[in-house]
Amino acid sequence: MHTLIILNPGHFHAALVLRETHPSLSPDVFVYSEAGADLERFVKMAESFNTRADNPTAWRLHITTGSDCREKLIQEKKGDIVVIAGKNDRKMDHVDQLTRAGFHVLADKPWLISEAALPQLRSAILDDRPFSLDIMTERFEITTQLQKEFLAADQVFGQVQIDAAGQPSVFKESVHHLYKIVNQQPLVRPPWYFDVAIQGEGVVDVTTHLVDMTHWMLFPGQIIDFDRDIRLLQARRWPTLIPLDMFRKITLMDNFPDSIRPDVIDNTLACFCNGELLYRVKDVPVHLRTVWNLEIPEGGGDTHRSIIRGTRSDLLIRQLPERGFKVELLIAPKDEPDRTAAAVEDCLDRWSDRYPGLSSSWEEDKIRIGIPDRLRTTHEEHFCQVRDRFLDCLDRHRYPPEERACIVCKYSLLAKARKLALTSPYEPLEN
Repeated sequence: MHTLIILNPGHFHAALVLRETHPSLSPDVFVYSEAGADLERFVKMAESFNTRADNPTAWRLHITTGSDCREKLIQEKKGDIVVIAGKNDRKMDHVDQLTRAGFHVLADKPWLISEAALPQLRSAILDDRPFSLDIMTERFEITTQLQKEFLAADQVFGQVQIDAAGQPSVFKESVHHLYKIVNQQPLVRPPWYFDVAIQGEGVVDVTTHLVDMTHWMLFPGQIIDFDRDIRLLQARRWPTLIPLDMFRKITLMDNFPDSIRPDVIDNTLACFCNGELLYRVKDVPVHLRTVWNLEIPEGGGDTHRSIIRGTRSDLLIRQLPERGFKVELLIAPKDEPDRTAAAVEDCLDRWSDRYPGLSSSWEEDKIRIGIPDRLRTTHEEHFCQVRDRFLDCLDRHRYPPEERACIVCKYSLLAKARKLALTSPYEPLEN
């Protein structure tokens, strides 16, 4: 039996790991936090899971407040797993100190926001430390899983196409929204979320998911070493402009805090939450882009767009307004489309036990994969899926060695990209 400890739950992701129960988890959850609005929002969301009509949870929250909450957590040691989702400027120090004290750690991304934390990262992830994992929810999105499956299907995808002119073999774009609905309620973000000295630049934040998906799909089970396998080519960052009225709507605060006043002009905050980078991993050129818009479109949500170019077919993920923003996977054959379609059908037949109900149909010159609703899960559900995988690793005492190495590689790349972006003028990269 494992017991969860929550440290300073400043982000709503901390509560989402409690969305569902688990037989290996004690119902007692110990929360160590500074008092204030962040803690109150966490408690409210956790209690909403306990009081919902459908399949309620039964967590018992034990809350300790104070400025020395991490020290109390370590001293009292009420559980064995610490969940961290909050201010990113101190996250890497938390992971390092907690693993040093013998705790397993499940921490939201990003673990760091600059190169200064890289020595702690390399220390915290050593083999003699307890197993730690960052919360990579996008691995559990069904279209991402199927894109990975087809990438490994030589008869459909072929091999990764390396363009002599340098066109990226992989393009991934993630579009998010500062004001949106989570758990059927408008999401209230804390004011520090808009301080890049705390939250981090966009190029080190959501981009973490894009790097993770790219490496996880292209090189499954393989160790990726930053010094040996990565070559950073370009990086950019640019702001989203947030008027005061929208800032009030998102944070429920009356005004911009003093900490971000230097980035406010004419009652509008320039928040550098957007970023992109171009790099090579094991000689595969990759282009990644993260964009934050102000407000979610009606009927829409956060969106993901992806292209992986193969010698036989390209694999595409898209979300279109006219199709209700539903995430779709398409296959674009380059030669012998009938043969590719037959190979796709063969794959769907062989995968029917794991992915029941998949189908395929032609949409102009592309093959669209039909995905039944029962295979689709929401972003909120993915957090418990990551948690459950983490628990399985602990229970089996099986800690994938590539996870530790790839975490170091991922954050080393993002820290270097952030440094490069700070000195690069913003000119959108071609995709």
